[in-house]
Amino acid sequence: MDADSKAVQDDGQACAPAARVWVLANSILASGMVFIDGTVVNVALPALQREFNAGVAQAQWVIESYTLLLTALLLLGGSLGDRYGRRRVFAIGVVVFGAASAVCGLVNGIQQLIWARALQGVGGALLVPGSLALISASFPENIRGRAIGTWSGYSAITAALGPVLGGFLIEHVSWRLAFWINLPLVAIVLFLTFRHVPESRSQDAPRRPDWLGALLVSAALGCLVFGLIESSTRGWGAPSVVAALLLAPLAFAAFVLVELWHPAPMLPLALFRSRDFSGANLLTLLLYAALGGLMFFLPLNLIQVQGYSATAAGAALMPFVLLMFSLSRWAGGLVDRFGARGPLVAGPAIAAAGFALFALPGIGGSYWSAWFPAVLVLGFGMTVTVAPLTTMVMNTLDAGRAGLASGVNNAVSRAAGLLAIALLGIVMSQSFDRALAQRLNELTLPAPLRAEVQAQRGKLAAIRLPDSTPPSERQAVERAVAESFVAGFRRVMALSALLALASSLGAGLTIGKKPRP
Repeated sequence: MDADSKAVQDDGQACAPAARVWVLANSILASGMVFIDGTVVNVALPALQREFNAGVAQAQWVIESYTLLLTALLLLGGSLGDRYGRRRVFAIGVVVFGAASAVCGLVNGIQQLIWARALQGVGGALLVPGSLALISASFPENIRGRAIGTWSGYSAITAALGPVLGGFLIEHVSWRLAFWINLPLVAIVLFLTFRHVPESRSQDAPRRPDWLGALLVSAALGCLVFGLIESSTRGWGAPSVVAALLLAPLAFAAFVLVELWHPAPMLPLALFRSRDFSGANLLTLLLYAALGGLMFFLPLNLIQVQGYSATAAGAALMPFVLLMFSLSRWAGGLVDRFGARGPLVAGPAIAAAGFALFALPGIGGSYWSAWFPAVLVLGFGMTVTVAPLTTMVMNTLDAGRAGLASGVNNAVSRAAGLLAIALLGIVMSQSFDRALAQRLNELTLPAPLRAEVQAQRGKLAAIRLPDSTPPSERQAVERAVAESFVAGFRRVMALSALLALASSLGAGLTIGKKPRP
């Protein structure tokens, strides 16, 4: 079926085998573009802190502004695709994402970058659910699991190249090119979308989008994240922090009421009556919260504490994604053969062991002895989990609600990372502050230098000492700062391991034991 045809594919009408190849390839490229951006920006954070003299709270906002809009609007983006055409909404998302990527590379300040990242989130909210929904609408259910497994593997290997290339560009040219590497991918995806991808939509999609629900969930998440992040710099008693934390539950309660009474809610709460669907999303929330903390703090550790170059830090997780690429098709087939429960209990438990291994390294040591075992174990655990999880979520609802299923689960995974960076950021900041205060008390330092270090503690390992600092004092303070960051990182990884274990337990208690017929 050629996309230039005027015919629109309805749900339940899987497209011809030749067209499926193009749909799958295009979805892989589009998803890979979003994954690349997420991982590259994490590697770019140390460079952004240096260039804009930013604290860790501002670095958090570079990630959170994007994730906030992406999370809140994913719920709407999936239903918009079902209603107005998945290809159309997907293409709009690609254009917005590409334009925002171009702006990100042109900014002259951290606040401008935060706003440009928010615009990227809007584009991603239209793009991400569309990629999986197009696969679900184009492949019959009996081979959908392997198609999604293939998508997962190739998206991972595409994303794996991003941090390495991005790290190289950050190190040797500029962090701005880390955003501009999206632009060629945008052009390729748009060409393939309009040339080869058939349009599809649901005949049962709502006629009136749930704009109020989208506004309320955006307000709820925005207030919560603002309160959590800004509490580290403004204090818990600051009026703006108190107001935000009070408004967040009120906005969320209003969102629930709107969803209960809206004739076509973007998040039908009745979906969660399904034990499997609820269990899958609980697993997603806990496991991706653990992963979100790692993805934010690991590049800071490797670059600012361990002394890795941006390229080396970008390549550090390469075994993770290579493992997913090699085994994800096999993992996707596990659901078709054995059901989802086994992989979704075992995978997060293995991932928990990987997170625990990340808590072991100190300062220095070889990558292969300090970090590689943790990367390998975590990668295998996520490989066993991701494709079966995605397949089960997409198959829990009928094909007519594929966009909604994709949007909900993607929103949950993004919300997990959004909240994890804010919450685990508090854990990191408090652990770092305590450890740094203890280590500084053990040193004999001039009062002005001690005050300078204390004033910059919000930057974590990015603290800069005055050029006039004597070498002996510089070495002692830098060691204290590095050890304090490692202390906080270890606590974050321990909590991440507990979250992964909780996701395994939740899957065992909620997800059905029998294979799908």
